[in-house]
Amino acid sequence: MPIDPDKALAAPATGIELAWTPKDVQLYHLGLGAGVPATDPSELAYVYEKDLKVLPSFAVVAGGALGFSLFANPGIDIQLVNVLHGGQSITVHRAIPATGEATATARVTDIWDKGKAAVIRTESVIADADGPIWTNHSQIFVRGEGGFGGERGPSAVDSTPEREPDHVVEVKTLEQLALIYRLSGDWNPLHADPEFAAMAGFDRPILHGLCSYGITCKAVVDTVLGGDVTRVGEYSTRFAGVFFPGETMRVKMWDDGAGRVDVVSTSAERDDAVVLANTVLTYKS
Repeated sequence: MPIDPDKALAAPATGIELAWTPKDVQLYHLGLGAGVPATDPSELAYVYEKDLKVLPSFAVVAGGALGFSLFANPGIDIQLVNVLHGGQSITVHRAIPATGEATATARVTDIWDKGKAAVIRTESVIADADGPIWTNHSQIFVRGEGGFGGERGPSAVDSTPEREPDHVVEVKTLEQLALIYRLSGDWNPLHADPEFAAMAGFDRPILHGLCSYGITCKAVVDTVLGGDVTRVGEYSTRFAGVFFPGETMRVKMWDDGAGRVDVVSTSAERDDAVVLANTVLTYKS
């Protein structure tokens, strides 16, 4: 069997060293479409090294954080073409610096049987000499690898308030956005190679789910938090649908005024087809 849950869950945590510079932060932000208008001080703060700030979502790529590979984990033998990102969450323990060195300690925490697919949940704790900076949790959806008799795992719960959103922001993306974003370390050919995308069942390359995740994070931080990246506590989402580079992402936000924003991100051009769902960003007052 390609996935051996007992072996995968019993495997020891893997440690990798991370390092990043302001250039990495700037490239990541450019890969989200930051820097428009180019003379806007609030946009320059994301792409210019003077007083550079770091979006919490940078945590998913910082210093090669994507280098923890499921494909090298004992008990897991899967094909890249069958892999989709199912969900992502970040807990920020303290502000992410623009320059840093840290150790990521990663492990598989759960493997769920969804019938026609398996979901693998991983945890990565990133810490430096002063302690933890952030913790990542990822859920990887592997088509065709379910049916092994394991637990089904939790079901998503829609917490979106039943009222009109407090804020709606539309972000027009570049057609080449995935080609820029992948330079931050996510080299999956699904986001660049039309032939590979066709093998995966798409008529053209799709945008990285984590790019949509970053675009949404920036929209919420800029709109609700006045651009103050240090106020973010946790940020989580479920990847509910595809987004194509060049489309307009419509980000709908419900702010409870007490430290929680519920968010839904959709494609404006495709009748509000949902891209990110069950998205929650918590913040400090």
